[in-house]
Amino acid sequence: MTSTIFERLRSGGFEQVLFHQDARTGLRSLVVLHDTTLGPALGGVRMHAYASETAALEDGLRLARAMTLKAAAAGLDLGGGWSVVLGDPARDKTEALLRAHGRFVATLGGRFIPVNDVGTTQADLKVIGTEAAPVCADGDPSPMTALGVLEGIRACLRATGGDGGLRGVRVCVQGVGNVGAALARLLAAQDAELLVSDVDPGRADAVARSVGARVVDPAAAALTACDVLAPCALGGVVDDRTLPRLRCRIIAGGANNVLAAPEHAAALEARGVLYAPDFCVNAGGLVFLEERLRHHDDARTEQRVRQVGERVATVIEHARRTGVPPTAAALTLARARLSSH
Repeated sequence: MTSTIFERLRSGGFEQVLFHQDARTGLRSLVVLHDTTLGPALGGVRMHAYASETAALEDGLRLARAMTLKAAAAGLDLGGGWSVVLGDPARDKTEALLRAHGRFVATLGGRFIPVNDVGTTQADLKVIGTEAAPVCADGDPSPMTALGVLEGIRACLRATGGDGGLRGVRVCVQGVGNVGAALARLLAAQDAELLVSDVDPGRADAVARSVGARVVDPAAAALTACDVLAPCALGGVVDDRTLPRLRCRIIAGGANNVLAAPEHAAALEARGVLYAPDFCVNAGGLVFLEERLRHHDDARTEQRVRQVGERVATVIEHARRTGVPPTAAALTLARARLSSH
């Protein structure tokens, strides 16, 4: 078993995985450091009631690797990592548990910079920050993630023969939490034809009313006829079941790990669906966090976030020039930056 784990870490390029338990608070958590070549690893603190400890580890590994690629592709001086706390945030999260996790993070001496994620809030990060530094608890990155996605969608529209305008473009926003709701507002301001879905019907209805959108069943959202499918919830949207039934021409959203398996990138290409690699198009929030860490002003931050569209356009152009799917092109560009340091 041990050799299998180490082989997984070696083959995936992971630097370190640390496990921690605190008997007094009941904390069970882990931190994954994937790659710190470009700088300290920034990543989320995800609290979730995983089906198993193995599932928690797999999620941490997957998310940490994606963060490395996202930072590299966005041209940031940050590495990739992730933190996972096992437990139900509604039942198990306490100030004492968060502080215990903060003490664990502090042992890394700044090599891991945490930010809130699924199951944690900025208020939670401030509690963690009483024990560890630095942490990212200054401002919500969701609006900047959404702004980057908007610019990425524009780049995809241009790459498919449009002028980047959104008037009359049908966009299905799948998941209207913080990022999805912000994206829906940005799209509505550009006169896009909006469809929204969410597993929380009340949240979907509220966002739909505020932006003039139509609500669609979350179980069918990925298969809805639209110009752009914008996944903004959990990953794995494109899988063996959904892929042959997709009715969109562009996929670009705020979710991580949209493809359930790497081979789905080529399958989308074969079907004529343009996929903006998630770790490129949803990098706006990460750009925002780096700007906050460096104490830059809002105008500079917005300017850098809008460059997400330029990077997506570069990836698409490179993919077409080299005859590979955009995901492969994005990986090549990100790895080239990592190997140059």
